[in-house]
Amino acid sequence: MTAHPLDRLTTEEIARNRGVLDRAGLIGPATRFPLVMLVEPPKREVLSWKEGDPWDRCVRTTLLDRDTGEVSEVVVSLTHDKVVSRREVDVTAEGQPPIMGEEFGLVEQILWQDESWCAAMARRGLDEPSRIRVSALSAGCFGLPGEEGRRLVRCLSFLQLDDRDNVWAHPIDGVVAYVDLVTREVVELIDDGLFPVPAERADFELNAGDRPVRDTQRPIEITQPEGPSFTVEGNVVRWEKWRFRIGFDQVEGLTLHQIGFEDDGRLRPIVYRASVAEMVVPYGDPSPVRFWQNYFDAGEYSLGKDANALELGCDCLGEIHYFDAAIADDDGAPRTIRNAICMHEEDAGVLWKHTDLYNGSSSTRRQRRLVISFFITVGNYDYGFYWYLYLDGTIELECKATGVVFASAYPGPRADGSAYPWASEIAPGVGAPFHQHLFSARLDMMVDGVGNAVDEVDAVRVPAGPENPYGNAFTRRATRIRREREGARMADGHAGRTWHVVNPGRRNRMGQPVGYALHPEGQPTLLADPSSSIARRAAFTTRHLWVTAHDDAERYPAGRYVNQNPGNSGIDTWIGADRDLDGQDLVLWHTFGLTHFPRPEDWPIMPVDRTGFVLKPVGFFDRNPALDVPAPKSGHCHAASPDQI
Repeated sequence: MTAHPLDRLTTEEIARNRGVLDRAGLIGPATRFPLVMLVEPPKREVLSWKEGDPWDRCVRTTLLDRDTGEVSEVVVSLTHDKVVSRREVDVTAEGQPPIMGEEFGLVEQILWQDESWCAAMARRGLDEPSRIRVSALSAGCFGLPGEEGRRLVRCLSFLQLDDRDNVWAHPIDGVVAYVDLVTREVVELIDDGLFPVPAERADFELNAGDRPVRDTQRPIEITQPEGPSFTVEGNVVRWEKWRFRIGFDQVEGLTLHQIGFEDDGRLRPIVYRASVAEMVVPYGDPSPVRFWQNYFDAGEYSLGKDANALELGCDCLGEIHYFDAAIADDDGAPRTIRNAICMHEEDAGVLWKHTDLYNGSSSTRRQRRLVISFFITVGNYDYGFYWYLYLDGTIELECKATGVVFASAYPGPRADGSAYPWASEIAPGVGAPFHQHLFSARLDMMVDGVGNAVDEVDAVRVPAGPENPYGNAFTRRATRIRREREGARMADGHAGRTWHVVNPGRRNRMGQPVGYALHPEGQPTLLADPSSSIARRAAFTTRHLWVTAHDDAERYPAGRYVNQNPGNSGIDTWIGADRDLDGQDLVLWHTFGLTHFPRPEDWPIMPVDRTGFVLKPVGFFDRNPALDVPAPKSGHCHAASPDQI
């Protein structure tokens, strides 16, 4: 038995889970394991748990029969070594399990043997199928006849000139194959026109071309001679006044649990569970070959399974602590992702500073932050997820998008001379369709306890008048969000809108309720039409904020089985209950992200683009919680006296 109910699954537990399923007769030659996940005990049970208390350690497994397409969901008790529940999944109504790694190779074999697809390639002068790389892309759900209940992917293809060639540079456009992964057949082939296959190589490794290497950079070394300031005990991390638990699962990847801050000798809870619960990449090209391009990287591809093994000096710099991640492979056996999570602390500029002309003092303190991160690769794109904890009680999430943009052939100007409206030309003949990267952060809040409420706070301009004779006044307005149907909100940069999560039952020394404020970036939400399939399936992307009453079963904003889900089990359906939010156990779902009109500078590999949000204490502390940060010890720091300013 592990030490805590929220401890991450181990390789031994994953192997035991498979053994229990095997002994129960639930595994055959065609059985695959798209999902193997820890069943986290209910929040109220975890909060009341004390060291030494017993609990039932359970694993939920989704099983797929590759021969029949049947899907079942099984819960195994590792405590009692037995199956405790089993149900069949209605894939038409609920959706399919995520796409598995082996299915990427399967689609190439299917298409290479399909006469219609080979003929389409031959029409483009491509007669060597083994040089054609096929991308197995999630099919979505568009109500197309004959697709109900099938396990489908839609396949676009790229030419690879040699084994080291960047395949994304050579899109074979105008043709898409719809493939059934169970029957292993092409159910429809759309051939919408011939486009030249871009021939220019787009290698980005220095050893792949004749680009000169810069010789101007001098080494940057980051050292901590006395070691890092954090301690790690199992999954528990302590750093400065912070304490939290590390988690990891196949769908969300890195999760943080029970985040708290020590204040006057008491560990004060702030967030019970924090994760990126979903992310979707909707594309904006309505052509017959691409109208369906929308990818849910968590629910359809599994962020955790796609995690990179990080390397010191490349992905992480400094005094690093790594956490390995244990996941199940497609056969249900344990697989270890080495160095899946990177943790380190780093300097973050000035924390606070003041030079006082009256008392002659000059004080500066350095900010530093703890960084907990992981990186994933999903097809062409790579994403980094960076959680930052700061000395002053601030929490930040930064998501970094990089990798290679998904390329198409660029059709050139329209007949009237106007530019193609759905994509950028980023290299000669190479297009990159416009798209968005939209993330959903699930923040299970616990600001000084579970009885929380949310106020929407706006800056308000005050008209000139008797109370504002010189017109200089402005104020703020706080509006309590009392019911779930009121909790679907939009950011407003003009009003400087923030959302304050407060605890009405806890007061600071001014008598104000303690709180934390969510500061959104306020970038565009989903740009697709409200009537579109993606707007139904990714309803969470239509608002910057959703507030729901806590429910242990409501973990993913687009539902548990997102792949080919019609959009009937997401967050927009939950709020129909219109539960009370005032002084309750609350979850915030924050949508944020990037709208990407690709540039030539994004080719052949995209420099990192960033998006995220900040949680800042607002009245949570009675004063600046970083007053006890010591002055810098560096020999290079010499405070100036006021008369030197």
